[in-house]
Amino acid sequence: MYIRSLSLALTLSVSSLVAACAPVQQHPVASASAPTEQRAPVTILVSIDGFRPDYLTRGVSPHLNALASGGVEASMRPSFPTKTFPNHWAIVTGDRPDRSGIVANNMEDESRPKDKFTMASDDPYWWNEAEPIWITAEKQGVRTATMFWPGSNVAWGGAKAAEWPYTISNGSRPSDWAQFNEAISPTQRVNGVLDVLRRPADIRPQFVTLYFDEVDTAGHINGPDAAQTTQAVADVDAHIGNLVAGLKALGQPANIVIVSDHGMAAKANDRVIVLDKIANPADYRTVETGPYASLAPIPGHEKALESALFKPRDHMQCWRKSEIPARFHYGTHRRIPPYFCLAETGWVFQNTTPTRPITGGDHGWDDRAPDMQALFIVNGPAFDRAFRPSADFANIDVYPLLARLLGVTPLASDGDATVLQGLVKP
Repeated sequence: MYIRSLSLALTLSVSSLVAACAPVQQHPVASASAPTEQRAPVTILVSIDGFRPDYLTRGVSPHLNALASGGVEASMRPSFPTKTFPNHWAIVTGDRPDRSGIVANNMEDESRPKDKFTMASDDPYWWNEAEPIWITAEKQGVRTATMFWPGSNVAWGGAKAAEWPYTISNGSRPSDWAQFNEAISPTQRVNGVLDVLRRPADIRPQFVTLYFDEVDTAGHINGPDAAQTTQAVADVDAHIGNLVAGLKALGQPANIVIVSDHGMAAKANDRVIVLDKIANPADYRTVETGPYASLAPIPGHEKALESALFKPRDHMQCWRKSEIPARFHYGTHRRIPPYFCLAETGWVFQNTTPTRPITGGDHGWDDRAPDMQALFIVNGPAFDRAFRPSADFANIDVYPLLARLLGVTPLASDGDATVLQGLVKP
């Protein structure tokens, strides 16, 4: 520091001396600055888990409402069952759960009798039946990044070794991805998206996902009508505002696609269906309970179980998996248990009589139930604000929309590219 100061003092002294001896000349001051980078629009897919479309009317979401009024907003039909993982996977693959293989939040597979899929499962085996948009994009030269999305941490297409250290071979992921952790705050998630967009163009993603779970959590604990759920809506809305402000500060145009996976409905003590009062537990075991119940019969007990399940009962209906009504597009995949019972919206299945109060909210019911509908908002330079999606618009139709925004060729899927074709300007 001392040497640098001395050198600077000498330089200033010499400069002053030269200036004193030289005639004064006026020169124009150069005002040119480095040219501003002209950024191409990035596509940002945002999920607000459990956000029911009517939450926009609660008066606490100015940023989401501004994006809706300046873009296009619609109620979107989820896929059945209206659960988190099946619907997030449907959005990014264009395949309904019956085709994608992610048929539930918890599931079994007869070829893996010792394993069970949970929302923490990242073994590619469970996911490999449907290719997500970020893998399709990466294969076609479009760089992607995911700040959480169910399945985005999976080495898609890979195989996991059966023994420790359980190495995964030959899998692919987004160029940048993060392992989900609830402790990573919404602020950190938004900052993570903005950070990757600050990169030089050659390593900057063209497609980014962002995921918020606050609204869903509040809805489960407190119910969809609770003040805490409304506050969660307000909190997420503020973070959406921070994202929009950050993009503006970066000079980064964006085509923003905001979705939810499903809605939320209230449940209560007087709307419980107790399975062991309907059928003999010696005849079955349950794979899942809640808004629906999926059951596997004890071998040799099928007739007894069917006799109990198929009797007419209030607030519920049961089917063999092969006889689930066609409108659900559900019942052919091997991971769906042999018997499936669906409760009326607001009613839930429990294995036994509850020992604690049933409160809060849930989802998983009929995909056409009003409380199960999902959020859809788009805003950005690519979109035609005059377009209105049809009433039967479903979340599988988002996949071909994303492919079009990214300029990639989508895979064949259940999604219909014509449903949202007019949403993107020619």
